[in-house]
Amino acid sequence: MHTLLDYTTLRIVWWVLLGVLLMGFAVTDGYDLGTAILLPFVARKDLERRVVLNSIGPVWEGNQVWLILGAGAIFAAFPAIYGVAFSGFYSAMLVVLWSLILRPVGFDFRNKLAHEGWRRAWDRALFISGLVPALVFGVAMGNLLEGMPFTFDQDLRVSYQGGLFDLLNPFALLCGLVSVAMLVTHGAAWLVTKTDGLIQLRVRRIVPVAACLTMMLFAAAGSRVWQGLDGYMILSQPVTDGPSNPLLKEVGRATGAWLTNYGRHPWMMAAPAAGFLGFAMALVLNAARRDLPVLLASGLGVAGVVATVGVSMFPFLMPSSLDPRVSLTLWDATSSERTLFLMLVAAVVFLPIILAYTAFVLRVLRGKVTSVYVENNSESLY
Repeated sequence: MHTLLDYTTLRIVWWVLLGVLLMGFAVTDGYDLGTAILLPFVARKDLERRVVLNSIGPVWEGNQVWLILGAGAIFAAFPAIYGVAFSGFYSAMLVVLWSLILRPVGFDFRNKLAHEGWRRAWDRALFISGLVPALVFGVAMGNLLEGMPFTFDQDLRVSYQGGLFDLLNPFALLCGLVSVAMLVTHGAAWLVTKTDGLIQLRVRRIVPVAACLTMMLFAAAGSRVWQGLDGYMILSQPVTDGPSNPLLKEVGRATGAWLTNYGRHPWMMAAPAAGFLGFAMALVLNAARRDLPVLLASGLGVAGVVATVGVSMFPFLMPSSLDPRVSLTLWDATSSERTLFLMLVAAVVFLPIILAYTAFVLRVLRGKVTSVYVENNSESLY
């Protein structure tokens, strides 16, 4: 089918759109996860915990739309990635799903009884619902950088060798810690913007610690990628507009290969630079008592960290540690040209609507959640 854009361009556009969706999820739902992690540390009394929960109460469900969009985009635009991911990350996905289920249940059931023990139990559930996804998402990114133990036969049937505990290797756990620290920083920045009084004072103290820890862990992960981790590179001439068949190329591995993209395309340095700059700015702006700019800066940092993984691996999407030749790349893991074009039309229509609605909701709900407001609206709030 002839479309307005050629196959190569459509593949690149969908690589960019997938990155946008993943960054959108990390930035928006990221502060929800970070807030849940911080709940037991910044809120001492029940009223304070209710303030923290109601700061994300009106938005957390809408923010999960980005996760659904990202999963849907992978399913439709990159079906090979979707198939391998559900083989390799199936157990991890179940763990994430179970933990995410705790969030709506915790919000809905916490306020059913005024008993202290009942509410603390659901507070612990909400803490788990923030910590586990944040950790697992980072671990998943670490495993992608290392390569997944899968292969294809001649009929493109996938075979995966590995289990849940194989994912928990040292480098992947380091990436998991980067993710947790990053989202804790982002959650603290959100609470700086949405709370006042003692809660805000506590999270102001957390922002510099979490931001510095994020930058140190991010640098440590980058150092490992540079000096001790095998990256992947296509040795044959890539066919950018050919059939989606991962068996039609040659792939090699070499230490530090993930960094070659920055030499070929220096503009890609903007991604890690945004990661470090965003969290450094959040630290400075927090000290200057600039509430909203702290959140915007931490959002830039989160987007930069996520983008760093994508541009470092380009054009790889899911390399294979068992057989590098069958690694899935942008050029051989996509749907048909027609499918990508029709999906692009839908994205052009609906993505701006989602962005506009998100901006509208955040504007309407701007301002701080105070203990007085929660007490005065006790029956209608979490």
